[in-house]
Amino acid sequence: MGLREEKKQATREALREAALRLALEQGPDNVRVDDIAEAAGVSPRTYNNYFSSREQAIVAAVTAERESRVAEAVASRPANLRLADVVTEAIVEQYTDPGEHGRDALLMITTHPALREAFAGTAVAIEHPLAALIAARLGDHDDHVAHVLAASVAAAVRVALHRWIRPAGGSASGLVVPSGSLSDLLRATLAPLAPAFDAAENRRKS
Repeated sequence: MGLREEKKQATREALREAALRLALEQGPDNVRVDDIAEAAGVSPRTYNNYFSSREQAIVAAVTAERESRVAEAVASRPANLRLADVVTEAIVEQYTDPGEHGRDALLMITTHPALREAFAGTAVAIEHPLAALIAARLGDHDDHVAHVLAASVAAAVRVALHRWIRPAGGSASGLVVPSGSLSDLLRATLAPLAPAFDAAENRRKS
């Protein structure tokens, strides 16, 4: 990583950590973009180069680097294992790890509708790194199959997250108590994709 990229990564990290800290201290509804930028030592204009909303910045502190960790988890599994199982276990492992910010941050996210939506929306970030890993494991130079599979995985994860943090009684503003086991929900939403993964692997072997 070059010096410029390191600086950009440090700025992104400073912004998301400042956003989460202020949100936990003051409540997310009381945090402005200007407050986050000032706490991170940058201008509001710089903030807008990294995040499109305060909710995105707050959630990023909880989900930071998850996309790369999912890809690394897939890459670390032996090549002889079934690809559907490899991807499922990597997703479950990374999405059920509370991370350093733990339950306080998750509780805040689940009790604020805009944060819930931003949280579920982060699943899309896993698509491109996951597609590259799937293509590599399939030995697929025409990687459209890998991209379709990765996009389907991201959609399945988003569905699982939405179900997990769905408000009681269907009220968008209702108090949320995460329902059921997230690992079970992830496995359930990913299960229908297994035949497609198997077909892609069988095509490679034939």
